[in-house]
Amino acid sequence: MNTRPDQPLRLGTRRSKLAMSQSGHVADAVRAVTGRAVELVEITTYGDVSREHLSQIGGTGVFVTALRDALLRGDVDFAVHSLKDLPTAQPDDLVIAAMPRREDARDALVARDGLTFEQLPDGARIGTGSPRRTAQLNHLALSLGKRIETVPIRGNVDTRIGFVRDGELDAVVLAAAGLNRIGRGDEATDLLPVDSVLPAPGQGALAVECLASDTDLVAALGELDDPHTRAAVTAERSLLAALEAGCSAPVGAFADLLADGEIVNEMRLRGVVGTLDGTTLVQLSTTGPVPQSYDEAMALGRELADEMLAKGAAGLMGERSL
Repeated sequence: MNTRPDQPLRLGTRRSKLAMSQSGHVADAVRAVTGRAVELVEITTYGDVSREHLSQIGGTGVFVTALRDALLRGDVDFAVHSLKDLPTAQPDDLVIAAMPRREDARDALVARDGLTFEQLPDGARIGTGSPRRTAQLNHLALSLGKRIETVPIRGNVDTRIGFVRDGELDAVVLAAAGLNRIGRGDEATDLLPVDSVLPAPGQGALAVECLASDTDLVAALGELDDPHTRAAVTAERSLLAALEAGCSAPVGAFADLLADGEIVNEMRLRGVVGTLDGTTLVQLSTTGPVPQSYDEAMALGRELADEMLAKGAAGLMGERSL
């Protein structure tokens, strides 16, 4: 490892309450497996200070670059990211040493008066900064015979829920994992099933990243890795990469494990791309053996992406990173 055993390991994290909470959980786990002290080093990213909407600033990497720069400079020993924020291309000199067990991947609705999505009135105003959510929420509303107005918002959990508390919006949609990690999961008034709204690729999962050359630290952090989470998220991110879409494109993906009794024997990968108004979606799935390697998981994602592209997915994304 890069520091002496009597020195704390330095964990780079964003400054938000959610980032600090999830990094704190990882720090506890690293202390347990290494016996080393771990200190959190707060780092401000471009995505934290920009007030532009993610679709305007590109989304990809805006919460990640500053953390990676700190790793490369040696200011921190490892970093914790929300995996859905990571660009799909991995730098050669950095490695994702661990993907701990995934939290709830679903999207959560926080609505006034305890309303579920189905109970929202026609014309309800729902806050979200995500094109993926916008497309699928509009589609879900149309399937229920009503229309909604999606309002672009930014900010931390308190800011977003505050729009509902203050009466500016009827509801906001957030990641259930984020609410759970800061102990506010009970504020969700509805959890949107993945059958209706597919999450962002990697949603609910964390990435623990360090220098590829620090082999001792790579091995130590690897103790936190959950193989099923890694296989599922790798397939989801492979689909996103094969669609040549950034994380601000309206793409959802979710891989889950299918069990025959006690034996997990298959993985089902679902993907969706849609127009923002929700009128057109391309939603497909593929099922195969649980990937036993990185290459197998990547192949599952590429296979589904090819099928989606053949069905016209490229024309629905609006934005492509070519």
